[in-house]
Amino acid sequence: MNYSYWELKEWFTNIDFTIVGSGIVGLNCALQLKKQHPKAKVLILEKGMLPQGASTKNAGFACFGSLSEIIDDLNTHTTEEVFNLVNKRWEGLQLLRSNLGDKNIDFQQNKGFELCNNSSFFEECISKKDEINQLLKPIFKEDVFTTSHNTFSFQNIHQDYIVNNFEGQVDTGKMMYQLLLEVQKLGVKILNNIYVDAFTETESWVEVKTDKINFKTNNLLIATNGFANNLIKEKVQPARAQVLITKPIKNLHIKGTFHLDKGYYYFRNIHDRILFGGGRNLDFTTEETTLFGQTDIIQNTLESILKETILPNTNFEIDHRWSGIMGVGNQKKAIVKQISNHVFCGVRLGGMGVAIGSLIGKELADLLDE
Repeated sequence: MNYSYWELKEWFTNIDFTIVGSGIVGLNCALQLKKQHPKAKVLILEKGMLPQGASTKNAGFACFGSLSEIIDDLNTHTTEEVFNLVNKRWEGLQLLRSNLGDKNIDFQQNKGFELCNNSSFFEECISKKDEINQLLKPIFKEDVFTTSHNTFSFQNIHQDYIVNNFEGQVDTGKMMYQLLLEVQKLGVKILNNIYVDAFTETESWVEVKTDKINFKTNNLLIATNGFANNLIKEKVQPARAQVLITKPIKNLHIKGTFHLDKGYYYFRNIHDRILFGGGRNLDFTTEETTLFGQTDIIQNTLESILKETILPNTNFEIDHRWSGIMGVGNQKKAIVKQISNHVFCGVRLGGMGVAIGSLIGKELADLLDE
């Protein structure tokens, strides 16, 4: 395709920063770059019509880890690493809220509830509760985890919940719309439906090769999370998350965000519907993919848990199903680093994009000033 002089001059000439990916990280990176370099020319490239990956496809949990997840993390991370993980997620959530405003993203702090399949698992978690509360005291100043009775009448679970008193929720669509708005107000250019195939670097600049056009940029910042391996060699594994939502249910009293089976399942009430996702642990290998889609094994299990545990005495219909692609690894810490002279990345958010995405985007931009 032949581009006009105007198109080439305005969109593809003298670019200071090119960001690949218009998700939470990419947009926050652009926000920070514009704060630090108001006159810089910032271009964001997005392969989808809307932000691909998980940014517009997540469940909208403003969470930083359930009790069982944190206990689990302590088996593979040091106490200091786990403390830092939670601290970073909490910092990221505060940054998200201050950047966009609670009202604009419909932020609500209705607490988080962890449901346990059996008494032994509940007791195992509770035995570590005080220890974890003590660990997190410097961050939250009071106990994060307490317990409460099964007030929502779920079935086939232990009669008590583990409560996360600081967990919240957001409207994912509003959050991403508001982020796009803030970035565009600052003059950042966003091009959708453009796929970055590769890049080559010289001493002075980076040539970006896309399916539409090749151009030069002073710096390239990669914020594609689960799709990162298409462009760079970092330890990031794609992880698909499947989600469904019911049609509206009359008198749906369920309120808060809910975790089941170490956080592998999660659900919430949104507009009198149950949004329910997870089940990746049923078939890890198949879900290590960058392809969107659903599988029978996971969808059937989600419906079965809905019917038997979450809505045991309620008729419901599934309205819609979708999936998102996360970026995970054997370590929970995100990868934010300079790869070469002019190339940087902020990836591997470990399913905690809503919590840490704002902070990782800021940290990615800050690399340019180090």
